[in-house]
Order: sequence, then C-alpha cells, then structure tokens
Amino acid sequence: MGVRRDIMQFSVDGLTITALTAGPADPDPRRPLIAALPGGTYNGRYFDVPGSARGSFLDTAVAAGYRVVSFDRPGYGASTALDPAGNTFDRHAELLDAAIAQAADRLGAGRVFLVGHSIGGMIAVMIAAAQPSFRLAGLSVTGMGAVINANGAADALAQLPADATVDLPYEERDKVMFGPEGTYGADAVAAAHGSYAPVPVRELIQAPRWPVERLPGLAPHVRVPVHNALAEHDLLWDSAPEHVARFAAMLTAAPFVEASVARGTGHSIDHHTLGHALHLRQLAFAEECALWDERR
Repeated sequence: MGVRRDIMQFSVDGLTITALTAGPADPDPRRPLIAALPGGTYNGRYFDVPGSARGSFLDTAVAAGYRVVSFDRPGYGASTALDPAGNTFDRHAELLDAAIAQAADRLGAGRVFLVGHSIGGMIAVMIAAAQPSFRLAGLSVTGMGAVINANGAADALAQLPADATVDLPYEERDKVMFGPEGTYGADAVAAAHGSYAPVPVRELIQAPRWPVERLPGLAPHVRVPVHNALAEHDLLWDSAPEHVARFAAMLTAAPFVEASVARGTGHSIDHHTLGHALHLRQLAFAEECALWDERR
C-alpha cells in the first residue's frame, strides 16, 4: 500500500534480533511506538499480511499515524536461534524486552503499545508482567486466552520431536490458521505463506501448558490496560464467551480490560477478511491507552 518497509537489527547479550518496521514520514510524538510479536510458525512479516484490500495491520497502523516494529522472535528470520534447551518463553521475553527498549530509544519513542499474537501474545503478557525496561502504555494480545482446546491441534503439535525445528507443510498450517471458507480470500492465504517459517518444537510443547502453568501467576502483575481477542473459529483455543471472560477476570491489576470474540475469523485473525475490523479495534484501544498513560 505504498508504505516503505525497513529492516532493523538489535544486539542483546551477543545475539541478533531483527525486525520489520514502517511508519509515517512525520510521526505524531504523542502516539506510542507499536511493538509487535508474532506467534509460532510465523516471522515478523505476520503483521504485514493483508487479509483484504484494506491492507495489513502494518498498513492500517501506519495510515493512522503509528510507527510499527514487528519482530522476528529468536530462531525466526535473521534473529539468532537459541539452543533447544534454552529456547524458553522466559528467555524470549528477556531478549525481546531488551530489543523493544532499544527500538524505542533508537526511534525516539517515549512509550510503547505492545501487540502479540498467539505465542507472541503469551510472551507479551510475560514482558508486561515483569516490569518492562521501557514505558509500556498498553497491551493487545490476540489468538491466545485462558483455555486451550482439549485434544486439539495444539496438543497434536506438541507431540513432535522436542529438539527439532520443523517446517510444517503449508496446507497443514492453513487448516489450523484459517477459519471456514468464506472468512478469508485466496490472496490472503498466498500472502500468509510468505510469513510462514520453520518452528522450534520446544515452542509448541510449551504453548499448551502456558495457560495452566503460567497465566494465573502472571496475569495479576499486568498493570496496564489490556485488549484481548480470540477467533470465533479458533482450532487451538476455546473461544467460548465464558473462557474469554475468564481471561479478562484474571487481569485484576489492569486499569481496564476489553476482551471479545473476533467474529468470522480463524486462529490467525489478522489474515482474514474481517482482520481489518480487529486492527481498527486495536488502534482505538491504543488511543485510549495513550490517554490513560498521559494521565497516570
């Protein structure tokens, strides 16, 4: 959509973290930097896949006056891979917290609005709960919640060899990431394939355990506003209204929480026709967070 993309690199503990970035020529200093963390099997281009003619999350955010930095998590894109035994969500949170702080400093951003999808959303919650090394104005986590579908795709993926990195067939990923026919377009699926990447299986093993083993202890320590969206047709997470409400209820220290179901979408909400509706909600929430942050 005519938005210039650039690549940024950051060095943390001797490791390289890369990111895709774009922004308006003259960004509004009142708007926070948007730092975006993709989920498992995706590189940083996840947030630059247009689900419809209205563009990607990156397109929509830049048009609204925001700069976006979408990170390749460790082991994705040109970001340094971690040894299997050390490839933990805690380590990802440490490295990405430092990389986001560097990005904010380099771009002159006084505060950050953190966006995370799926595993990226889990790591975003962990960063938010652990007193980030940058000023965090708010959080939007999508494609993750309080309850994994029992005996679903997440459990099946967790059975792969623990120390392997696997490049799952595109057609198999598509079945999990997209909702029913009619909720997405063929162009979006083709574009999404450009954001697919090999995945360290250690991530897929940790993910189904996270909502039970980690979320209850983390959620009460998140002290910024939180937006959450789960797909209506998610094959990994249970998006029943009571489970959406359960996730929101755990965030006892958040000043305000907005949790809902993204209708007419599958797990990778952003890549669906109605992904644009999610993007508008996220940016509206970011505006509310910016005002809250100014007044705190």
